[in-house]
Amino acid sequence: MPRITDRLTALGLALPPPVTPPPGVVLPFQFIRLIGRRAMISGHGPLNADGSIAAPLGKLGTELTVEQGYAAARLTALAMLGSLQRALGDLDRITAWTRVFGMVASAPGFQQQPAVINGFSDLILELFGPEVGAHARSAVGMAELPFGIPVEIEGEVEFDA
Repeated sequence: MPRITDRLTALGLALPPPVTPPPGVVLPFQFIRLIGRRAMISGHGPLNADGSIAAPLGKLGTELTVEQGYAAARLTALAMLGSLQRALGDLDRITAWTRVFGMVASAPGFQQQPAVINGFSDLILELFGPEVGAHARSAVGMAELPFGIPVEIEGEVEFDA
C-alpha cells in the first residue's frame, strides 16, 4: 500500500468522495488543475465521509470555537487530499506542498485564523513529513464563505510525472 494511504489508515482517516453541492448549485470549475508538474487546488471546505458539507457551520468567534475551526480545517485537508488522489491516482506522487491559502469565516474582532488553519497544516505535515509537507501559508479572515462553511482552503503542490 502507498505510504500516505498507510499513514491515513493508521490514523483512522478516510478520504471523502467529491463534494455534493446543495440542490441547484452548479460548480463550473475543476477542483484540481494539472499544469506540468504542478497541481493548482481550488478552494475546498470540510466534508463528511459521504461528500456532504460537514457541520458545524458558522463564523469563528461567535458560533464556533477555535477547536471546532481546527477540526473543520482538518476535514478540509481530507477533502483536498481526496481530490488530489482522484487527479493524481497516488498521493505518493506529491513531491512538495508549495502554497496554502486558508480562509476563515470570522466574526468582527476574531484574530485566531492561524490557529484554525493549523488543523490543515498539522495534518499535512503529519502525513507527508517536514520535507514534502512544508508549505508557505496565509490564514485570513473573511466576512462570509460559501454555504456557511467556517473554513475554505486552496493550495498548490508539485508532483512526479
